[in-house]
Amino acid sequence: MQLSFIKNIQFTKLIKADGRLREFNFRRYHSGKEPAIFSVNVVDNRDNRILFEMHKEENTWKIIKQPLPQWVMENETNFHDCIEEELRNS
Repeated sequence: MQLSFIKNIQFTKLIKADGRLREFNFRRYHSGKEPAIFSVNVVDNRDNRILFEMHKEENTWKIIKQPLPQWVMENETNFHDCIEEELRNS
């Protein structure tokens, strides 16, 4: 029997969005198939948690389409940079 281990990656980044610093929490998970998906969550101005997922498409991490506030969508490239930086360092 061959065992395979996949490293769990979880990190938090402060990113300026909608005029203020917000704490974005990233977590990589595997659905059994590559590539991995990152789950991202952040709190809005009313303390509601916003959850969304990102997947890699043509070497760029993209938000999986769903209704999200504009300030989240505007930071898609920042999220890509954060994920790539973390993957390089881990």
